[in-house]
Amino acid sequence: MDTNIDVKKRLTELSEKAYRENRYVFTDFLNVAQLSEYYEMDGKFSVAASAYGGADGCERCVVGFGSEEEFGYTEPFPITILKIYPAMAKYAEELTHRDYLGSLVGLGIEREKIGDIIIRKNRKDKAVYVFVIDNIADYVMENLGYVKHTNVRVEKCDVVPEDIRPQLEEKSIIVSSNRIDAIISKLYNMSREQSIKCFSENKVFLNGICMTSNARPLKEGDMVSVRGKGKFIFDGEGGSTRKDRLYVKVREYV
Repeated sequence: MDTNIDVKKRLTELSEKAYRENRYVFTDFLNVAQLSEYYEMDGKFSVAASAYGGADGCERCVVGFGSEEEFGYTEPFPITILKIYPAMAKYAEELTHRDYLGSLVGLGIEREKIGDIIIRKNRKDKAVYVFVIDNIADYVMENLGYVKHTNVRVEKCDVVPEDIRPQLEEKSIIVSSNRIDAIISKLYNMSREQSIKCFSENKVFLNGICMTSNARPLKEGDMVSVRGKGKFIFDGEGGSTRKDRLYVKVREYV
């Protein structure tokens, strides 16, 4: 979706198109800021809406409008998973997210056609998994021969292997209160002033919605994402210490 247009207006237009034409309509991949605007509109569309990035935990997602209940049939999200791996893993460079994205964009592909790029270090095959919009998958397979100086192969796959999916680490931390800024500060080893700055810079997202208030208490199941730091799921409170500080439980994406 073009970042220069009004995101909420465009989403409304697409939902109305799905309703009018009685068929599923999908966006391209939306970034975190655009998805925040989508989540703020929850329940305000002409038809049912949902967001999906190709696997659980994806940051960039496609929004789809329509449901089986409304249309009488189902239609999958137009997302293809591509596996990109070096032709000779033994001699391949250590490539970064930027290297893969740069090579894909260098093919003339628009950024919104590309979803998450999943890299797991220390894999013997050095394979990377990329989510793309269906209609560019074949083009990538035919034209992506190199990433930086490494000769690569590209193939489609049905699912992302279990060992490279996002992993969650359970943690129990002690905070002064169940406030989102206090938990962020403790989890990411930041001062309270640094954590508050993240809010003023629009870097904190709660269940997909950009947060400007740092005093919000969390409830069980809330997902928090902090740009440049990571994301976690809040699993509730776990009692108090002798000094009346609070134990809270989280699962951090690692």
